[in-house]
Amino acid sequence: MNSKPGDFGKRRGKTVFLVSIIILIGGLLSGWLAFRALQIEAEMSAARPLLSQFEDELTKGDLPAASSTLAKLRGHGAASQSAATDPIWTAARALPLIGTNFSAVTELALSSVELADGAATPVLKTLEDISIEKLMSGNGGIDLAAISGASPALSSAADTVSLTHGRLSDIETSALVPQIAAPLDQAIEALAPVKDKLTDAANASKILPSLLGAEGARNYLVLVQNNAEIRATGGLAGALAVLRAHDGRIELVTQSSGSALGMFSPAISVDPNQTTIYSNRLGKFIGDVNLTPDFPTVAASAKAMWESRHSERIEGVIAIDPVVLAHLLDASGPLEVAKDPATTSGLPATLTAGNVVKTLLSDVYTHLEGDSSQDAYFADVSRKIFESVSSGSIPGPKLLDALSKSVSEGRVLVWSAHKPEQEILTQNPLGGSISGPAASGAAFGVYFNDGTGAKMDFYVRRSVQLAKFCENDGYSLYKVRVKQTNTAPPNAATSLPDTVTGAGLHGVPAGFVQTNVVIYGPAFSQVDITRKDGTQVPFASHLHENRPVGTMATRLAPGQSTELEMTFITVVQDSPPNIRVTPTVQPVHDVWRVPEYVGCG
Repeated sequence: MNSKPGDFGKRRGKTVFLVSIIILIGGLLSGWLAFRALQIEAEMSAARPLLSQFEDELTKGDLPAASSTLAKLRGHGAASQSAATDPIWTAARALPLIGTNFSAVTELALSSVELADGAATPVLKTLEDISIEKLMSGNGGIDLAAISGASPALSSAADTVSLTHGRLSDIETSALVPQIAAPLDQAIEALAPVKDKLTDAANASKILPSLLGAEGARNYLVLVQNNAEIRATGGLAGALAVLRAHDGRIELVTQSSGSALGMFSPAISVDPNQTTIYSNRLGKFIGDVNLTPDFPTVAASAKAMWESRHSERIEGVIAIDPVVLAHLLDASGPLEVAKDPATTSGLPATLTAGNVVKTLLSDVYTHLEGDSSQDAYFADVSRKIFESVSSGSIPGPKLLDALSKSVSEGRVLVWSAHKPEQEILTQNPLGGSISGPAASGAAFGVYFNDGTGAKMDFYVRRSVQLAKFCENDGYSLYKVRVKQTNTAPPNAATSLPDTVTGAGLHGVPAGFVQTNVVIYGPAFSQVDITRKDGTQVPFASHLHENRPVGTMATRLAPGQSTELEMTFITVVQDSPPNIRVTPTVQPVHDVWRVPEYVGCG
């Protein structure tokens, strides 16, 4: 080999030069990627407070402000997208080990623009076209054509959010650095409720026109549930009414009571599995159809009972309680009810959001004697509140807020006899089903049924808490804690009317409260043990639609409290837990205590 002296030095110099160039280029590329990362972070940081601002403006109905905020959000999203899709950033996505981080950031950036264009913009346009004021015709009617017209845009927006949420959720996070994993988790968590709300809105736009009589008149049986005598879905169905919906207008056509329907013998047919859990009273009295928390079962039974006594065909069932009436009065303002002092002696002449619950669930039993007088007063109050709602005099936004609050508290339940509509309702808590999409995941339920045979539940204060314990075998263990206190006065046996205490006629001493507590766990889990005030006690165990059910009775003297703790094991669902609780006279925020997580990282 004829190498000249110095050739090696030249080659070495060239190599050093090439390495230097590569290092320089690598440094430049790294610097560029760092610059882009800072740019993306700046844009995303600027967008975060605007998201909550946009949602707040939509909630308040300030659409011009929301439109301006959306334009800013779109600008930040576009800038992030541009930075996260340039050629160098795109090439970095193919790098081993760290490439997934660049891909995750790109997905976040693309999603922000996708959500702005495919969801926020059409929703905002829809709200501009069909505000609640425009939907309400002014005479109590609703513009059904406008709702139908908005359905495609709402469905498209819901699909966009759902697909985006799914795509982000599918990103493998194990290789992501914390600075990227955290914003990704935040985005997924923030999108989840938006996805659910938009899906609910889209579904509502699909079925609301037909529910409100766009295709012909519909009759709905309304169960006004009395929370003073608790039942799993709310309370004894003492007051009944039939509403007729046609072309967006609703009229009250019939009022009656549970006592007027009487006992059914033979009992109507009900799911045998549920009669095993809740007794055959489910098919004997309309006041007991809702001993089961499964509202489709409740509604089908109530429909059969009503139709067996009346000629009206029922095509849907709605359940509400007096707290719903309070929310409506909060929207409408005070209501004058006392026209005849002779029949309303001692009761307020004006009902307000602050006194209507106490009046209907307590005072009426003190001042009015006999079921017929009490039923008549309930009917009169219900009719007047309905007339106020159907007249169109309540401002649309206030009416919508009252109904939304009632639904979110589980105080309004709806069932349709039309299968396509019912299939949509079962996907939503509004449908009250204990199985199906609305009860999927780590779903729990705590339900109360009166065992006193009277109206003592007005005095019971309850709280419910979930405690999650994470275990090493991949399963979770949950403890459901239920505290109850009888706040009736010490002399309740003599100071309260017999219609309130039950006078001991059903085996429970006057002034005491007996409650059958029913707790559901997630599908395929198991009830393990139950403790009462720290001591293990026996309980009845059942299975309902693959969900374990534990039941036991409690009895409380005036002033007495008790706490139950029921343990569910082998919970395979790793989704955030959700819980349904029988709505009581108490505000929901007083009943649902903050969940506790033990050993879950």
